[in-house]
Amino acid sequence: MGETASAAASTVDDDLLLKNFFAEVSEAERDNEVARILSCFKLNPFEYLKLPFDSSPDDVKKQYRKLSLMVHPDKCKHPQAKEAFGALAKAQQLLLDQNERDYLLSQVNSAKEELRAKRKKQLKKDTASKIKSLVEEGKYDKQYEQSEEFQKELKIKVRVLLTEQEWRRRKMQMRISEEEGRLKKDEEEQKEMWKRKREHEEEWEGTREQRVSSWRDFMKGGKKNKKGELRPPKLKTEDPNKSYVQRPVKRG
Repeated sequence: MGETASAAASTVDDDLLLKNFFAEVSEAERDNEVARILSCFKLNPFEYLKLPFDSSPDDVKKQYRKLSLMVHPDKCKHPQAKEAFGALAKAQQLLLDQNERDYLLSQVNSAKEELRAKRKKQLKKDTASKIKSLVEEGKYDKQYEQSEEFQKELKIKVRVLLTEQEWRRRKMQMRISEEEGRLKKDEEEQKEMWKRKREHEEEWEGTREQRVSSWRDFMKGGKKNKKGELRPPKLKTEDPNKSYVQRPVKRG
């Protein structure tokens, strides 16, 4: 009971703080926030919400509430406030989706590994930094990864990896679309071929009676003509079993 009351009181305090905060926000600040949102890297929802990569789902919800109220079309007069508001909503949706979140964090981890490998090579050249890293047993590396320099490099590297993945995805989608288009074309050609064949068969069947009638007329006409014709005698082939008298040949 006490915990519930405490949570309710905390929510009320947060709401009050937000109201006080937005009462002090100027129109220029709202416009600047709209401009910032619209200039964000489109493939990274963490950037839209101005959150670090290790933010929790609760952090996402709180930050979304804060920023969405700041650029809400009813409160912000910027002509693209609605677009910015929609971008924040989309970013929250992606970060609260477990599959999307896992994908993004996998790209973040890949970026970190590449940056660590790069730093390892640099340390081999810098003896003093290498010794310091070994002496402090990882503390030196941890401090570096928390530095502004590393976070900046990480942000850029994540952009690169997300862009590469998106390009691969689009290329794959293009190939799938091309293959689907080819299969559809083949299917349409097959349908057209069968259609022509069916039409030919129907046309052939439709003229059957006419063809039969024409054939009957031909047969009748052929028999009448043959009655008035003079037929040449049939030639008999020689029979070796019979003897024939050869007629003498007249010589001039």
